[in-house]
Amino acid sequence: MQAGAQVDGADYWPGGNSKGRTKVIRLCIILLLLPGLAQAACRQALSLGLDVSSSVDDSEYKLQLNGVVAALNAPVVQDILFLQPDAPIRIHVFEWSGPVNQTVIVPWTTIRTPDDLASVTARLRAHTRGVAAPNTAVGSAMLAGFAYLEQHPECWVRTLDLSGDGETNTGPLPEEIPDSQTPTGVTVNGLVVGSGNFFGDIVSGEALDDLVTYYEENVIRGPLAFVEVAKNFDDYAETMERKLLKELSAMAVGQLDAVRGSDG
Repeated sequence: MQAGAQVDGADYWPGGNSKGRTKVIRLCIILLLLPGLAQAACRQALSLGLDVSSSVDDSEYKLQLNGVVAALNAPVVQDILFLQPDAPIRIHVFEWSGPVNQTVIVPWTTIRTPDDLASVTARLRAHTRGVAAPNTAVGSAMLAGFAYLEQHPECWVRTLDLSGDGETNTGPLPEEIPDSQTPTGVTVNGLVVGSGNFFGDIVSGEALDDLVTYYEENVIRGPLAFVEVAKNFDDYAETMERKLLKELSAMAVGQLDAVRGSDG
């Protein structure tokens, strides 16, 4: 397991309560005061990759899209998104299944205002599921996400977030993707869902634990990488909100640690 893969949300990261929310905002405000950072053009590039393979049925698919919308619209998430319009966050959403099945739902969108965010959520609500492969190519989704993030090398932080309910069964294996193919500074996080398989079977707790371990050992990588877990798609919105708070706040923590280190 990579260092930083396990982060106890109750100990540090906010879950929507006012105390945790205040902590995140304070961290971000401190970040804005760090010398030289305010001149950067992009605070963070975040690409969200959603699993739409055959194990995800139509109702689960809608729960996934609506979960992303709900998480982005959460007040504590919006507080961070709109914190610094001069150095905004850029968001991108795509869906994936087989080795050549990646479809952009939301092209790179700079989030400065509520209207910008509304355009993202409107695209998510209006999107119609395309033709998806029956298999699961996590490695191919990673490579596609890297290509998307390479379009924004100037951003302080670049993050790929892959949601999935199964292990790779086709295409390149995630663990065989070399560091040379991972863009410098990119972090890959995971959101694992226990949704059952294409036969409709319920995933056992043991099987879900195995999938979490698979993501921890083979998929996530980079600074402060972590895996969040949703027992099923009914929990997806809450889990996505929790994950977004970690991802959008990690940049503040990393920058503060760097400054402390340089000061001795």
